[in-house]
Amino acid sequence: MNYKLTFSFLLIIGAVNTSFSQQHLKLNHVVPKQPVVMIMMDGFGKPYLDASDMPVLKSLLAKGLYKIAKDMTPSVTNCNNAAICTGTFPEVNGIVGNSFYNYKTNEEELMEDSSLVMAPTIFTRAAKYGVKSALISSKLKTIHLLAKGTTIAISPEIATEEWTNAIGLPPDKYSSEVNYWTFNAAIHLMKTRPDIGLYYIHTTDYPMHMWEPGDARSKLHLHTIDSLLGVIVKTLPNAAIFITADHGMNYKSKVWDITKALANRGLPIKLSISASKDLYPKHHLGFGGCVYVYLNKAADTAKAKKILLSLPGIETVYTRREAVVKFHEMASRIGDLVVLGDKNTVLGEATTETETLAATYRSHGSVYEEDVPLIIYNIPHPAATYFKYNKDLLRWLY
Repeated sequence: MNYKLTFSFLLIIGAVNTSFSQQHLKLNHVVPKQPVVMIMMDGFGKPYLDASDMPVLKSLLAKGLYKIAKDMTPSVTNCNNAAICTGTFPEVNGIVGNSFYNYKTNEEELMEDSSLVMAPTIFTRAAKYGVKSALISSKLKTIHLLAKGTTIAISPEIATEEWTNAIGLPPDKYSSEVNYWTFNAAIHLMKTRPDIGLYYIHTTDYPMHMWEPGDARSKLHLHTIDSLLGVIVKTLPNAAIFITADHGMNYKSKVWDITKALANRGLPIKLSISASKDLYPKHHLGFGGCVYVYLNKAADTAKAKKILLSLPGIETVYTRREAVVKFHEMASRIGDLVVLGDKNTVLGEATTETETLAATYRSHGSVYEEDVPLIIYNIPHPAATYFKYNKDLLRWLY
């Protein structure tokens, strides 16, 4: 197998070779001369990998690097997509969730604007080397957030006539079929745009929200994606392939509305914001395992923590400073408190302070969804110990 790479690196004095497995080599950036295909499988926790018939994917991980890494907390899409694309923690790139409180405007806002990303993405890094890139996402919010620097950015939600003629009409965003459209759009580009050197494919986790790993519908969804992955391998046999996820998925039995719960116990607050809240409410109803709490005054901190920790299902409460240290958060974009639910509890805006959820409800956002697969195939790479988080997957490229 012929790997043609342009290397930019620093060698520690005394290094005797350039093997990536040697600790003598200090990496800076590697610029592949082969196509790079990054697949971010939204919600693809290890249980889905283990339960599904995915022979192509399992062949790639057997031949390449495979390990379980950690995602970013909160374990939601935007902050993890941003971390993967920039190779940095939220404290550097600024994306702390799907929603946040903007202190400049004094309003709750979606984190769906490229101006909020404070670190260079892999697309802008690659462009400096003349590498053209394509971002293909089942979720339009990813295009809004991360398309800067790309040559092509497409989502089924904004498919033009040119795309529908080539791929077909996009399925509904609340479906498993929308992911097949996204993969086929990427394959179409691979066959028609040989000038594209970097592909970033992002799926939707709607099927994971709907079905547990052992469900026949989930298995069909992932088996179909695996077949499309096989087409990618055949279409670009020399491509370097990278695969990871933003978070896993778990059944949740109840939700707490933190704003109502604190007010009912004599402590009104400014507001609380679920880090999961976005424009895809059918996925999770806006509920997630992490919420940012904004107090009316700093003096309420101790009382708020005491009340919150007394609520069944609330596992941990961090101050802003503690969360910055623990999770590498950006202090100016999170709340006075960061509240995490246990494995069975989510947080968000509910009708009453606490509600029981349907037996089929599945979501994420807490530390219980932080383990994600990480796969590298067909390219020399740093040692496995280099990859501790999903953010590390691409940060050594370009």
